[in-house]
Amino acid sequence: MEKSSVILNVATQISFQENEIKLLTAEIERLKNFGCLGVSPSLEGLRDENAKLKYRLNFLKKSLQEERSKSTKSMININSCLQEIFGAAIQAAYPDLENPPLVVTPSQQPKFGDYQCNSAMGISQILLKTREQKVSPREIAERIVKNIPANECIEKVEIAGPGFINVHLRKDFVSKQLSSLLINGVQPPAIGKRKKVVVDFSSPNIAKEMHVGHLRSTIIGESMCRLFEFVGYDVLRLNHLGDWGTQFGMLIAHLQDKFPDYLSVSPPIGDLQAFYKESKQRFDTEEEFKKRAYQCVVLLQSKNPDFIKAWNLICDVSRREFQKIYNCLDITITERGESFYHEMMKDIVKEFEDKGFVQVDDGRKIVFVPGFPVPLTIMKSDGGFTYDTSDLAALKHRLCEEKGDILIYVVDSGQSVHLQTVFAAGQMIGWYDPKVTRVAHAAFGVVLGEDKKKFKTRSGDTVRLIDLLEEGLKRAMDKLKDKERDKVLTPEELKAAQTSVAFGCIKYADLSHNRLNDYVFSFDKMLDDRGNTAAYLLYAFTRIRAIARLANIDEQMLRKAAREEVLVLDHEKEWKLGKCILRFPEILQKILEDLLLHTLCDYLYELATTFTEFYDSCYCVEKDRQTGQIVKVNMWRLLLCEATATVMAKGFDILGIKPVQRM
Repeated sequence: MEKSSVILNVATQISFQENEIKLLTAEIERLKNFGCLGVSPSLEGLRDENAKLKYRLNFLKKSLQEERSKSTKSMININSCLQEIFGAAIQAAYPDLENPPLVVTPSQQPKFGDYQCNSAMGISQILLKTREQKVSPREIAERIVKNIPANECIEKVEIAGPGFINVHLRKDFVSKQLSSLLINGVQPPAIGKRKKVVVDFSSPNIAKEMHVGHLRSTIIGESMCRLFEFVGYDVLRLNHLGDWGTQFGMLIAHLQDKFPDYLSVSPPIGDLQAFYKESKQRFDTEEEFKKRAYQCVVLLQSKNPDFIKAWNLICDVSRREFQKIYNCLDITITERGESFYHEMMKDIVKEFEDKGFVQVDDGRKIVFVPGFPVPLTIMKSDGGFTYDTSDLAALKHRLCEEKGDILIYVVDSGQSVHLQTVFAAGQMIGWYDPKVTRVAHAAFGVVLGEDKKKFKTRSGDTVRLIDLLEEGLKRAMDKLKDKERDKVLTPEELKAAQTSVAFGCIKYADLSHNRLNDYVFSFDKMLDDRGNTAAYLLYAFTRIRAIARLANIDEQMLRKAAREEVLVLDHEKEWKLGKCILRFPEILQKILEDLLLHTLCDYLYELATTFTEFYDSCYCVEKDRQTGQIVKVNMWRLLLCEATATVMAKGFDILGIKPVQRM
């Protein structure tokens, strides 16, 4: 089972394994008594049986230890646990019903309990349609409730209205899960076997500067990688650079003219963007230069050493510029550009030809994929390869060589039809089965200016990403100085706060919007410390972290309290906060399924506002009103503060945001 609902199965598995261990131990004792450990050759078979039993026993004990370790340290996805419980109840109540609807959601209002199971209405409709049985949803709900198996998390259930089942969680269960979180830290939910994930993101073009259009792919891709890594998957982060193609012919020809001694003296190309524009202008206006540029492409593709060196020089200049941005945004990525797949492309063409998928159209070799009107061009009439060929080669390498179980392409929505055609071609030729391997396009919309048009400079040029980041740093410092933080923070703390706010706000502004939609880029909105912004959350986080510090409670004291204190959740705001903290695993599970990271941002904002409600209603530290001296520390409430901050810190980490202790 691939969901974090395997947690309940762990308990079942442990119980099964414990019983099997008892039986195997008894069997070994029986064989001992029978004499199977003696030396008589006639007992060889019994000795073999005994050895096998011992091996099985040791294996089970080791497996049991691993399952126990998982079950005690993994954070429980309460929603998935309830789905398992109600799934079993529905199965027991209606054993002949195939794939009955299973709907469990958090309740929106406390009077309706903590969670709701809303399956009865769906089952009622199925019974009416498939069996012509008219059974009221309330009657179905009653039958489900009667079959709820024994469990450790449900205090009581109530049937409301036409058949809603309201679920009230046990306070000791929630308290126990919070204590586990505080002792073990924020652990990933159990999600089944470890998988290999390949994420294609960022992917700028050599000789062109990264612009605001690359921002979304870079930020979204990095965050997805962090999430997959957190839950224990093996993640390969790939930068599919545009580092091959006909444009390199004109760049190399221009390099030869401008820096004729480039082979012996490294050319001082300061502005590669200007260099690219110069070469493009010559390519468009000078016929002789254009011919030479095409000759350069041929020599580059034939691996002429001088031309390979020129190509590497141009690529290195771009790499250095890209790395400045990756350093600012704390991006980790492995370069694997189009050139990496160049040698594989002729084999791709041959494979499609051998399987009879290729048609020739005006000298081009094309592949029609069922369901897609535009064919893939895998070879041009001049024998050259295309983006279609390199994308097919990349897909095959990631599936067949990297053995990817999940492939994610973080690419703008404009490439949707192209990528879906490439994926379908890979499926058609037999590279993967979509029931086994997940290949997904994580599409995203464009960045808009405040005029709701594509984000441009005043002169109409594309906004350079490095300029955007520098502007963010300037505005973040202005904001901190407006709040007079420069008067209370050391220069080092001020610099750390500036970086945290600037880059955190840029990332969060992107990630907090549904990636499928366009979004308006506004420094004023993202730096506002009110509402669902990184600025608000970062300030909230530093305030939460300061509560224990101002009460003179250090980390060691908190760790000791986490092991000894029972988290009392009697106040309604304590209860609300405790449940909100424990929803973190189900939020992550949802994102693993739909790859929509704004869900995590919404959750962190909800957690921060829920904490504010708690803090306004429940005294964590009580002081004498006259002297200001601390008279009482409510440790269980400080532990709730710590649990909140711990989950927020992990959420920030997944989003690629670095909080600071003082702001």
